[in-house]
Amino acid sequence: MYNFEYQNPVKIIFGKGEIAKTGMNIPEGSKILLTYGGGSIFKNGVYDQVKASVKDFEVIEFGGIEPNPHYETLMKAVELVKKEQITFLLSVGGGSVLDGTKFIAAAALFTQGDPWLILSKQAKVESALPIGAVLTLPATGSEMNGNSVVTRVETTEKLSFASLLVMPHFSILDPEVIFSLPEKQVANGIVDAFVHVIEQYLTFPVNSPIQDRFAESILKTLVEEGPKVLANRTDYDAAANLMWSATMALNGLIGVGVPQDWATHMIGHELTAYHGIDHARTLAIVLPGIMHIERVQKKDKIMQLGKEVWGISVGTDDERIDQTIGKMIEFFESVGIPTKLPDYGVSTEFIDTVCKRFQQRGFKIGEKANIGPAEIRMILEDRL
Repeated sequence: MYNFEYQNPVKIIFGKGEIAKTGMNIPEGSKILLTYGGGSIFKNGVYDQVKASVKDFEVIEFGGIEPNPHYETLMKAVELVKKEQITFLLSVGGGSVLDGTKFIAAAALFTQGDPWLILSKQAKVESALPIGAVLTLPATGSEMNGNSVVTRVETTEKLSFASLLVMPHFSILDPEVIFSLPEKQVANGIVDAFVHVIEQYLTFPVNSPIQDRFAESILKTLVEEGPKVLANRTDYDAAANLMWSATMALNGLIGVGVPQDWATHMIGHELTAYHGIDHARTLAIVLPGIMHIERVQKKDKIMQLGKEVWGISVGTDDERIDQTIGKMIEFFESVGIPTKLPDYGVSTEFIDTVCKRFQQRGFKIGEKANIGPAEIRMILEDRL
């Protein structure tokens, strides 16, 4: 196991009815910018609960943050923050709203030029406005980390940044919000959380049994509980288990002291940037290809995944690897997520575009930095 430092200051407030505690966790006298997405919070009652809880504060609202938050939209919020002298940001929505709010928090106080540098050049975030979150969709884990992913429509780029300074001061997780979610969003959340775990687990062994067992427990819980939520949206226990799994998948705990991959995400981001495909669905497309092409490098962990999550322990190494990839694809498709490029109308020309972009960037990806344009081509061609 590698050396590591781990710090997670996010206060988690979990359970039914806990949205009522929003206001009591915001510093007295704060001027709040309430951020949200397309308006589902008005239909499911979350907006009313939040507004009732913050009735003693001055609140300005900013809606319309996209499922893959757009830099262009977020910069309008930054202007509003500066104009209104906002002192606290309250994100009410899913991970995309919170990712966008994190960028707003950093960009509003950024003094080193164009805030896009935070994403394009990894310019250091020196300060950020405080954030609180009311989560309405379990998926990204953004409620308990300092990560953010933003899309710039103008340049067809989807990039990320990370900073401890944009970790929420608190996040409220009420599993009952899942009751009114569309099936597509629930399915996306299941797969998104699953692949977050895989990115930190499916690399190579470094004798880290605690992290491995934590990761495997989250994967098994998602496989067991995700379909229950889809079958019965009002199953509170299943909803609670799904929501907590998504949070635990990316709060940093299972990733300490171990190598991490993230190639699936980096390739998947291009599918979103160019074709607008839901983030989770891009991961379901790319991951099987990576596992196939990287089957030698990842052999030990793929077979461990197969044994511990799906009970696959018989056959040659290649047979077990093929079975494990097959079971994962079967799981993704069982919750309604197609896993092939043609399922989304993506042509072979897109592969050329992605390979060219990675060639221009001049670096390789993956846990051993050995995936470049040639390997990316093989990964994507495997998904045709």
